[in-house]
Amino acid sequence: MENEDIPHVVMVPWLAMGHLIPFLELSKCLALKGFLISFISTPKNIEKLPKIPENISSLINLVKIQLPQVDNLPDYAESTIDLPSDKVHYLMKAFDGLQVSLASYLENSVPIPNWIIYDSAAYWLPPIANKLGIPCAYFCLVNAATIAWNGPPSILMGITENPRKTLEDILGVPPWVPFPSKVVYRLHEILRLMKIYNEDNNVTDVPQGYRAGSSVQGADVVFIRSCTEFESDWLQLVEQKICQKPVVPIGLLPPSSARSYDNDNGEIWREISEWLDKQKKESVVYVSIGTEATPTEEEVVELALGLELSQLPFFWVIRNPKSLSGDDSFKLPDGFEDRISVSGQGYICKGWAPQVRILAHPSIGGFLTHCGWNSIIESLGLGRALIMLPFLGEQGLNARMLEERKVGIEIPRDERDGSFTRDSVAKSLRMVIVDDDGEPFRTKAREMIGIFGDRDLHDQYIDKFVRYLQDYKLKET
Repeated sequence: MENEDIPHVVMVPWLAMGHLIPFLELSKCLALKGFLISFISTPKNIEKLPKIPENISSLINLVKIQLPQVDNLPDYAESTIDLPSDKVHYLMKAFDGLQVSLASYLENSVPIPNWIIYDSAAYWLPPIANKLGIPCAYFCLVNAATIAWNGPPSILMGITENPRKTLEDILGVPPWVPFPSKVVYRLHEILRLMKIYNEDNNVTDVPQGYRAGSSVQGADVVFIRSCTEFESDWLQLVEQKICQKPVVPIGLLPPSSARSYDNDNGEIWREISEWLDKQKKESVVYVSIGTEATPTEEEVVELALGLELSQLPFFWVIRNPKSLSGDDSFKLPDGFEDRISVSGQGYICKGWAPQVRILAHPSIGGFLTHCGWNSIIESLGLGRALIMLPFLGEQGLNARMLEERKVGIEIPRDERDGSFTRDSVAKSLRMVIVDDDGEPFRTKAREMIGIFGDRDLHDQYIDKFVRYLQDYKLKET
């Protein structure tokens, strides 16, 4: 076979664009180093991926595996973006059903894979890899602080007793964290997480904690999208006390200015850039709360009116939340769009937008974000200060960590129900974008370019990562 002597890596990401894209970026990095990649996902997700650059297209094989049918999961749903957040557990159950077909693919794969790199959702992959004698690695797409908060695999899997027994324990700094930290969840975030986890467990029969712990426990090594320049203390803790196995930071995979999935903009970018070009330097708030958050109608109203009340120009990317009932409308306040259009204060983009190119535009002064790790990397790589409004998963932990680093502020919310007001939105925006008191945040965010935006630094991480893959293979043969 033509590629028999080329090192072969199989990539198995979770069915979310926020996971698929970093896995694909890592695949491209490996292909540039001469690796053959088998990138596995479902047909519709494969079709949504950005085009592979021609110089490495022959080394990245996009493998389509069909999802099994699951009750309450619509035929069109192959990604988390296709579902409301409280229905994703049906997609997880379907993903679990890929075990047999994926095992068959691996058994018959030519050339034999040298590595399998998997996502946390594929917690069931290590036993398959072990049976085939293939090293496997868990690629963690969150930062080390989040892994540390979750705790050791033995606790997550229920093997050893969890010292966090009360709600008060859960809201505090975990007992295994040996240094001062503000990286904790708020009460409303914990209550939301508990509700989602209970719903997930009722459908999939596998607790989320067990999945997370088993993903780490079964791996030969944990690769993490982070770097010691940003969180050396957390990385050291995760390797020595949490995972107790090799934890290899692979860098932040920062986007290039010409990242492939931002390139095919055409008319969309021309229209956007015309509006941005008319705005003053560093005056515009870029607003995006991600592809999966489903804010309530009240939250949408307060956010919209807060943007208007701030009197700052804003560019708001609205991705309609999905609903199994078919109601995908994102209800803005009555008259809001007309007022914004007449005044010229805001630009509302419904659907996809080229986030990296927008953030790179000189008119952008800050980013109102949900605090997904992808968006944080993109924003701080360009030195944009943050106004933080977390909604899901580890986003709250990210917000606390970034507030500690003083690169932005979090919009105040009610501790129990998570509600916020238009006044708090407006005040937070003005603080970060224009007020004198916000200058330290803007300065600190610009300083982060030296870590998040340093491509040479992160290329060095990729080189070390590649050497690890190669050296490990040599030790095993």
